[in-house]
Amino acid sequence: MDFIGGLILILLAVFLIAVVILNIKIVPQSKAYVIERLGTYSTTWQTGFHIKIPFIERISKQVSLKEQIVDFPPQPVITKDNVTMQIDTVVFFQITDPKLFAYGVERPISAIENLTATTLRNIIGEMELDHTLTSRDVINAKIRGILDEATDPWGIKVNRVELKNILPPKEIQDAMEKQMKAERQRREAILTAEGEKASKILVAEGLKESQILAAEAEKQSAILAAEAVKEAKIREAEGEAEAILKVEQARAKAIELINEAAPGKGYLTIKSLEAFETAADGKATKLIIPSDLQGIAGLAASAKEILSDK
Repeated sequence: MDFIGGLILILLAVFLIAVVILNIKIVPQSKAYVIERLGTYSTTWQTGFHIKIPFIERISKQVSLKEQIVDFPPQPVITKDNVTMQIDTVVFFQITDPKLFAYGVERPISAIENLTATTLRNIIGEMELDHTLTSRDVINAKIRGILDEATDPWGIKVNRVELKNILPPKEIQDAMEKQMKAERQRREAILTAEGEKASKILVAEGLKESQILAAEAEKQSAILAAEAVKEAKIREAEGEAEAILKVEQARAKAIELINEAAPGKGYLTIKSLEAFETAADGKATKLIIPSDLQGIAGLAASAKEILSDK
């Protein structure tokens, strides 16, 4: 009996140790455990070491506190101008109260999906197609505000909502593609025209600059030519003036020499005859004969006889 009793005690001890070990729980980072005691909410375990009371407490739900992403499939929506589109959304949310998340709503992700689809239809139904395609940020902000307020009792905070794709009907897509193609062609034509205009302007400016340079060169050439002619005339005038000055200086020197030599009356008479001869050979129609021409003639005869005797 002692052996059997000892074995039972050992088995009981092993069982108790196993139960204790199995009820030791360590909650990891960014996790929270919702604990029920006898079927009723008891507490929420945060990160750290915890021991669960066997057979009395149980972990009702393990909740992730990280931000989560849910990509919902496309939902059909109708715009204000009766155009049916397919829009799929992405919701970013985070659980802020594990207790409310565990007991607030059944299948919270499905609830968020249905709420998102309803809200999206209400918002798009008040907008026309063109406004819908160009107002994603406005739509995202409206949906996020409505979802955040609606999911607050569930312990969920909606951080943001993104419209992933907006797919209008095929015929509208074709029309939009044609419009975009026409717009691209229009911009291409505008850019081509602006390029040609800029090119022509550059050519015209180059031609203008060339003409200006040619005119400046011609003007400079004319100025240099005029300066050369002016310089030549100045030098010619200076040469003539210098020649006249030399001649006059020579005459003055000759007169000075004659005056120094004190020439006789005969010499002066001969020079007068030379001057008269020069005047007589000219084209003058009138000839003034000096009153003492006879005396000059006699002087000439005397000179002739002297020469003959010699």
